[in-house]
Amino acid sequence: MRKVKNTKEKVFPILVFLLLWQILAYYLNLSTFPTPLAVFESLYYHSTQEELFFHLSMTLYRVSIAFFLSMFLGVFIGILMGKFEIIDNYFDSVLIFFLNLPALVTIILCYIWFGLSDLSAILAVIINKVPLVIVNIKEGCRSLDKRYFDLCLVYDIPAKRSFFKIFLPQIYPYILISARTGLSLIWKIVLLVELLGRSNGVGFQLSMFFQFFDITSILAYSFAFIFIVLLIENYVLQPLEKKINKWR
Repeated sequence: MRKVKNTKEKVFPILVFLLLWQILAYYLNLSTFPTPLAVFESLYYHSTQEELFFHLSMTLYRVSIAFFLSMFLGVFIGILMGKFEIIDNYFDSVLIFFLNLPALVTIILCYIWFGLSDLSAILAVIINKVPLVIVNIKEGCRSLDKRYFDLCLVYDIPAKRSFFKIFLPQIYPYILISARTGLSLIWKIVLLVELLGRSNGVGFQLSMFFQFFDITSILAYSFAFIFIVLLIENYVLQPLEKKINKWR
């Protein structure tokens, strides 16, 4: 019963949003502001063509690689900076620099230096995402409850066991926050990367639709990828969060 109730709570706001959108689009009657019904018709049409799934798969490929590499590097460096003050002092200014480096600048530089390739595209995304993960993990390390580590010293618990059983569980929430924000940020940057320098992917298709002012197709492709991200959130990240928080 609770699961059904949660589903209704999630679906109801979406239905209200679509209804308001439909009413507004109907009364405005503008070609640049299509109705949700028109967008869903366009989505259905594109889904019957092979190019939608091809471009979605290419974007997912880039998002997946950039996401996992960004999380791995960000968590690793964040733990080092959070645990060792000397490392934090040396690299904090570098971290602030990359935090404020515009994504567009990073993408352009990577394309100029390394060519118009997937390597350049994924590298640009990683450079933009890793600093955000580092900041979250570093703050998580600073908020650890030190009493647990005092118990480890008293009972002579090995460092490896205390790391996996005490240290990591306390920063799991910060890792999940980084994963959630990272997923939403990475796919947006990937679209920009594809728009500027790739010959496939959702971003590339959006640039093509933009040239023809095809707003309906732009929204259809955007909703297709948003739907995939929602599936990942509901069926991967949320169950994972419940599982790793059982220790509490």
